[in-house]
Amino acid sequence: MDLVHPSFVPPHRVKIGDAAAFTGTTPRAIRHYHEIGLLPEPERGGDDRRRYRYEDLIRLLWIRKMADAGIALDDSSAAFTSEDEITGTLDRLAATLAEQEAEVRRQRTAVERMRAEGSRMGLLSALVTDRLKGVPEGSLRQADLDTLLVTERIFGPLGAAVQATRFLALATNPALRAESDRVDAAEEALDDSVAVDDPRVAQVAAERRAFENALHAAIEESGLDKDEDALFDTWEAPAAERTMSAAEATGKLPYDLSPARLRCLELAEDPP
Repeated sequence: MDLVHPSFVPPHRVKIGDAAAFTGTTPRAIRHYHEIGLLPEPERGGDDRRRYRYEDLIRLLWIRKMADAGIALDDSSAAFTSEDEITGTLDRLAATLAEQEAEVRRQRTAVERMRAEGSRMGLLSALVTDRLKGVPEGSLRQADLDTLLVTERIFGPLGAAVQATRFLALATNPALRAESDRVDAAEEALDDSVAVDDPRVAQVAAERRAFENALHAAIEESGLDKDEDALFDTWEAPAAERTMSAAEATGKLPYDLSPARLRCLELAEDPP
């Protein structure tokens, strides 16, 4: 029996479903490649359906490989015309991937810090959390962390780390913490029902000044103020970390302070 010479075997063509299955894509994607001119339309069979050649599958495989590498379809066609034309695309893609890798590393670091420090504490910058190390467990309140979060947004990690000194002193001094709570409550009581010239406004302002002086004395006595100096000596601010100035950020903060309470704050800042 004579064997038929391969040159006389009719060329084999496959349907779009087989082409999609072999190349790991979908018929819908292949039709899209035809629409955008990335893959030439193949000949059709007697049933008017597309029939794909070996060369078509090769091109589909290259398209799939480029897509897996992150090359956009619009840029893929350049790879089939000139090696030089794709070089710029690859350079841009490499730069983008490097940025994405840096972002993934940043996110991974943040997640690990949240796991190590606690979900809220770990969201603050490392400079702030390092400053708060050694604080007795449970002595930091949620409101303290909220304040530090806002301060970090306005003044950056260094500003928040300096403010953390205040919470360090309160956390280790129950009497000061109790006095802080009392003065805070007195200020909150200066609502819209209290006139600006009400004697209570000046009284609470004086209490605020006395408390702040006592807190500052406690910070000096504990040596925490010297630790603050070290922060300024060692801190290197990351480039372009904030998109707004402190003044802009402060101006965008909502607040709900009565005129009496605002006047109290003004008086508290003035020398007696």
